[in-house]
Amino acid sequence: MYDVIGDIHGCAEELAELLERLGYVQQSGVFRHPSRKVIFCGDFIDRGPQIRDVLNICRDMCQQQSALAVMGNHEWNALAYHTADPLQQGEYLRRHTEHNNRQIAQTITQLSAAELQQALDWFRTLPVCLELPELRVVHACWDPVDLQKLQLAGVELGWMSDQYLQQAARSGTQLFDSIERVLKGPEMRFPNGITLTDPEGMVRRKGRIRWFDRPEGLSFADYMFPGLAIPEFVSAVVPEDVHPCPYAADERPLFFGHYWLRDRVPAPIRGNLACLDYSVARDGLLTAYRFQGGGPLVASSFVTVPRRSAVPV
Repeated sequence: MYDVIGDIHGCAEELAELLERLGYVQQSGVFRHPSRKVIFCGDFIDRGPQIRDVLNICRDMCQQQSALAVMGNHEWNALAYHTADPLQQGEYLRRHTEHNNRQIAQTITQLSAAELQQALDWFRTLPVCLELPELRVVHACWDPVDLQKLQLAGVELGWMSDQYLQQAARSGTQLFDSIERVLKGPEMRFPNGITLTDPEGMVRRKGRIRWFDRPEGLSFADYMFPGLAIPEFVSAVVPEDVHPCPYAADERPLFFGHYWLRDRVPAPIRGNLACLDYSVARDGLLTAYRFQGGGPLVASSFVTVPRRSAVPV
């Protein structure tokens, strides 16, 4: 069976400790388990102090069939950041703005040019989702329509080829909308022109939603994910132009990351749905779910390690 691990963001010390707690042992430099396999939910890079070690651990496990992995939005961003825009000389598909430069700075600083290229080459091989007989894994949002569009484009253009990147990273295309939804999740605009500044200093006019639930009967605050109970949100209604992707209770278990949950005791969202991102890069928890198959997901199957490594200056 599988051990599904959430966003890592360069926290290799915590990752090694978590793997050891799950019963994985290093053999010939690769973490292995006699009867289980890891699935990584993406977001290996940026923010943390040990990005090189995280990449080495995760990539080696995948290449030695000790793990599977899906792409996170930070891997996608890195590919677009380093791919030239053929329509605008001197520019890249992900613009080198102050915010984008700051977000990827630790990755660029910690890796040599050769290591960075090796990482980008690996990112191109990662799928955006895994659909296994027992479970599903995606980084942010399981939308069957958008996932199919991305897969068909991969067949036509070559998976994560330059041509694929040029279409999917360009705002205004269907492929861009699909990759944004799957890797970053749908959002809704804040009411009354409200803006919020995120922990990275980015001014936000939209927030992430409980895409897996229908919004009927929920306040704006309750439909945000994670919820945010500020007065203006509690009294506001969910806008009509929100496009959720409800995940039915009879579907196979789905695991995802991305959402920076802050709870100190992880728990399933419901019996077949779990988020595994508990903010390890912000002094939270690196989180895994020990999947045994059969029956509803339970809180006792979560395994966590608190943040131990220092935040880069």
